[in-house]
Amino acid sequence: MNDQSQTFRTSLLEENDGPGHNPTDNATMGELIAARFSRRGFLKGSLAVSAIAATVSPMALMLADDARAESKSAFTFEEVEVGIDETHHVAAGYDADVLLRWGDGIFADSPEFDPLNQTPESQAKQFGYNNDYVGYIPIDGSSEHGLLVVNHEYTNEHLMFPGIVKVVEGKLEVLPADQKRVDIEMAAHGGSVVEIKKEGGKWQVVMDGKLNRRITANTEMQLSGPVAGHDRVKTNADSSGKKVFGMVNNCSGGVTPWGTYVSGEENIHGYFIGELPADSKEAANYKRMGIPEGVYDWGNFHDRFDLSKDPNEANRFGWVVEIDVNDPNSIPKKRTAMGRFKHEGADSIVAKDGRVVFYLGDDERFDYVYKFVTTGKFNPDDRAANLDLLDDGTLYVAKFDVDGSVNWLPVVFGEGPLTEANGFQSQADVLIETRRAGDLLGATKMDRPEDIGPNGVNGKVYVMLTNNTKRTGEQVDGANPRAKNAFGHIIEIAEEDGNFAATKGKWEILLKCGDPSVADVGASFSTDTTKNGWFGMPDNCSVDADGRLWVSTDGNSPKETGRTDGLWAVDTEGGARATSKLFFRVPVGAEMCGPLMLPDMATFMVAVQHPGDGGEDWKPFGRPSYYEDLSTRWPDFKDNMPVRPSVLAITKKGGGKIGV
Repeated sequence: MNDQSQTFRTSLLEENDGPGHNPTDNATMGELIAARFSRRGFLKGSLAVSAIAATVSPMALMLADDARAESKSAFTFEEVEVGIDETHHVAAGYDADVLLRWGDGIFADSPEFDPLNQTPESQAKQFGYNNDYVGYIPIDGSSEHGLLVVNHEYTNEHLMFPGIVKVVEGKLEVLPADQKRVDIEMAAHGGSVVEIKKEGGKWQVVMDGKLNRRITANTEMQLSGPVAGHDRVKTNADSSGKKVFGMVNNCSGGVTPWGTYVSGEENIHGYFIGELPADSKEAANYKRMGIPEGVYDWGNFHDRFDLSKDPNEANRFGWVVEIDVNDPNSIPKKRTAMGRFKHEGADSIVAKDGRVVFYLGDDERFDYVYKFVTTGKFNPDDRAANLDLLDDGTLYVAKFDVDGSVNWLPVVFGEGPLTEANGFQSQADVLIETRRAGDLLGATKMDRPEDIGPNGVNGKVYVMLTNNTKRTGEQVDGANPRAKNAFGHIIEIAEEDGNFAATKGKWEILLKCGDPSVADVGASFSTDTTKNGWFGMPDNCSVDADGRLWVSTDGNSPKETGRTDGLWAVDTEGGARATSKLFFRVPVGAEMCGPLMLPDMATFMVAVQHPGDGGEDWKPFGRPSYYEDLSTRWPDFKDNMPVRPSVLAITKKGGGKIGV
C-alpha cells in the first residue's frame, strides 16, 4: 500500500487468511477427515457426544455422560464468563498483573515512554510492539528468576501514532509514512530479552539486568546452514550471502533444551514492494510466498525492501532465528536447515535417542505441517556443544492419510521429486523453496497450521489449525460438515512407538471448534463444556509440566463469535477429553498470544496483542478505533496514553499451582 493516501492497514499480516498461495491439488485435511470418518461409520474418541446427538439415542448419551463423570477434569478453577469489554478478565482467585507494556524501559538508561515524541532511538531501548510469543529461560534453574524472551510481531500504526489517520465515509485511511515513522516501526519489531524476578509474590523487571537486549529489524544477523553463502541470498549490500540485518513478523517461537531463544519469521510478504527485474529467476518462488504485498512503506526509504533494487533480499527472510541469550552481544543466526516459509512456532522436544525435534507450522490456508530433526544429539552437560545443532538435520513435511496414519516425508535434495529435473540444484534451493518442495512431495494441505505443541507427558503432539474459510463443500461430507471452516480444529498426533523423531505416526481430531449449540457448525466439544468453554480459531498452545493443554485464540470477536479471544484449558485425557474451560479473556480488539506456564506452574505468562483494534463491530463503540478515538485505553486507562500491547503474569492469590 504505497499510494499517496495509504489505505488503513488491516490485521492482514497477523491473520493471514490471504488468498492461499498453494497451487497444487494435494489432498486437504478436510477431505481426509471426511473420508476417514465416513469410512468408520461411527464417530468416537475425539469426536464428542454433542456432534452425534442427532443420530444417537438419549440413553446412549446418558451413558456417555456417566462414563465421562468417572474421569474428572484436570482443571477445577471457576470459569470466566465470556463477554466483550474494555479490559481483561481472569478466573476467580487469580491475579493478572501487567509486567511489560509497549514502550516500557528494559535498560537502566531507557527513556520514559512518551507517545507524542517517539523516536527510533528511544524505541530501540524500550519494549517493542505487538508482543506475541513468550518464553522463559531460568537463571540457575529457578522458576522465580529468569529471562523472559518475547517476539514483537508487527506494528499497528493507526494505534501507535497520533495525527496520521483520516476517517473517510466511516473507514480509516492512514497517511503515508515518513522515514522517521518507518524507522520507529522497524525498531518496534523483533524481540526482547528481559531479566525478571519474583519478589514478594509479584514479578518485576530487572532494569539493570546484564543480559537484557532488544533485537530489531536492523539487528545484524548471520545466515547459517545449507543456504548460507548461496547466490540466491547475495545482495547489493552483502556479496557474501551470509550477513543479514533484522528479523520481521516474528510470530511464535520456542526455547531450546540448551537454553537459547528461537523465533519464527512469519508473514514476510508484507514488507516488500516493487517489481522484480525481468530476468529474475525468483518470480515463481516469490509468488508462492505472496511476495510482494506492500503493506508497509519500508521499501520507500530502505532499498533492501524494494525488489526492483535488491531482488534477493526477500530470500533472506522467512527463517527460524536462534538467539543465544547468555551473550547480549552474540549475533543471532537464521537457521536455514529448518526451511523457509511463514513460520508459526518452533516448539521442541528431545527424542528417545537424544536428537532434538522441532515442530513447525506454515501459517497460510492450504499449507503444511513440518518437523525438523537434528542430526546431532543434545548434550545436557555441555551447552556449547549444542549451539550449532540446528545447522544440520532433516526437515520433514506431513502427509496425513485417510486411515489415520501420518507419514513424515523428507524434504531432502535428490529424494523423490526434489531433483534437478524439477529445478532444484542443491539442498539450498530446496530450503529456499520449501513450500514448492512440499507441493511436489504431495504433503497434505492444512487449514492454517499455527502453533504445534509436543507433550512430553503423554507422548502426543497437538496441531493448532486456526481456520480456512476457502474450503468448499466438495471437500467435506455429512460426517465433517466444515465447508468454509471458520472456527478451526485441533489435530492430535501420536508418533510411532512414542518416538518424536519417527517418520510415521497416527492422527486423531481432538476438537472441531465453534459453537456446539449450532448444529451446522459441527463442533465437537464434550457435553461438559459450558457456553463459556467453547472457542473458535485456536492459535497458540502451551503444554504445562503436568502435560495439560492450554489453548489461546485469534479471531473471536463481536462479529465472529460474540466474545473476545482468550486462554482456554482443554482436557485431553479420559472421560473429560475435549472439555474446555475459559481461564482468561482479553480486552476488546485484542488477540491472545504467548501462553506460557512456568516450570513450577505457579505463574502463567500471557501476551495481549493489538488491543483496541477494530471497534466498528462492538456495539457500545460502533466505529473504527484509532489513536485519537480508541475503543479502549487498556492497560493504563489514562487520557494521555494510547492502548498498549502488554505481557501479563498470572498468579494464584496466596500462591500455588495454576488451574486447580
